[in-house]
Amino acid sequence: MSTVPPQAEASAIRKLGEARERILSQLAQVIVGQSEVIEELLISLFARGHCLLEGVPGLAKTLMISTLARTLNLTFARIQFTPDLMPADITGTEVIQENRSTGEREFRFFEGPLFANVILADEINRTPPKTQAALLEAMQERQVTAGGVRRKLPDPFFVLATQNPIEQEGTYPLPEAQQDRFMFKVFVRYPSFQEEFEIARRTTGLLEDQIVPVLAGEEILQLQQMVRQVPVSDHVIRYVLALVRQTRPGEPTAPPFIQDQLNWGAGPRAVQNLILGGKARALLHGRTHVTTEDVQALACPVLRHRLVVNFAAESEGITPDQVIGRLVAETPAKEDALSRDPRFAAMFAAPLAAAG
Repeated sequence: MSTVPPQAEASAIRKLGEARERILSQLAQVIVGQSEVIEELLISLFARGHCLLEGVPGLAKTLMISTLARTLNLTFARIQFTPDLMPADITGTEVIQENRSTGEREFRFFEGPLFANVILADEINRTPPKTQAALLEAMQERQVTAGGVRRKLPDPFFVLATQNPIEQEGTYPLPEAQQDRFMFKVFVRYPSFQEEFEIARRTTGLLEDQIVPVLAGEEILQLQQMVRQVPVSDHVIRYVLALVRQTRPGEPTAPPFIQDQLNWGAGPRAVQNLILGGKARALLHGRTHVTTEDVQALACPVLRHRLVVNFAAESEGITPDQVIGRLVAETPAKEDALSRDPRFAAMFAAPLAAAG
């Protein structure tokens, strides 16, 4: 049952719907197509998550992110990750300066590029793990520690990292612990013929975009709070748990193909992100309740970077998306069918017994 008054629900739908339309209209001046990618970026933003974008060069990943920052009237910083980049280069550093009034020398902290609302971590897999790890505290705690002092980052804070999947020489693949901090892993794919035709027409002429900011930071924080207030039924939570727990080899509920194809499954953060993403998607689609369809739509971007395919499956060309698609297809979405499935009887019985 919803605990939010009907007037507040209608207001939340209206505000988020208006914000979505205004953002899309501004992005359409610069970005052609990529509607699925843009929707996943907006869901992640309003759910207070971070995104990892993967695609070959030239698909406007950087342009999409910088344009989104302009439409949201937020401060934007681009960090070009390179093999010689150090943690202090992104978090900031303390420098000794002389105080002209007293003549004494004192430390002064100079903020790094992480002190912005929207961070583009460009080609994040080109920098060593030491610098990649500097993002962990910022993404999870929304603060950085420099010189033994913790410093809060601005709110809202949104990290969008990109990586190139086709060139692996001289790169440092992101460890699973850091990938897990990203709410979504989004694939940016080639445009269709009509989209590429429009790209060619726009980018080789004299057309200029006139991006107008449509949302301020305070408004985004309010919309993020609205997303948190969206109710989720017990059935949807059980459905999310059923999906995620099946990805773990060794779990009693894991089907045989999971045991054969995966080395490692998704953790509790995947459950949280599926529910939060479902809340944001529901509001963006004009609803104040989360459905199993919302969960299914976000299963791939939430789970694909949290599953580790084993060597046998990889040698056969099996991808995490294929595993997720089969898992979604074989997991009952309707409440009666899910509750009657013998695979999940023990899983669902434990919370019910604890509640009783």
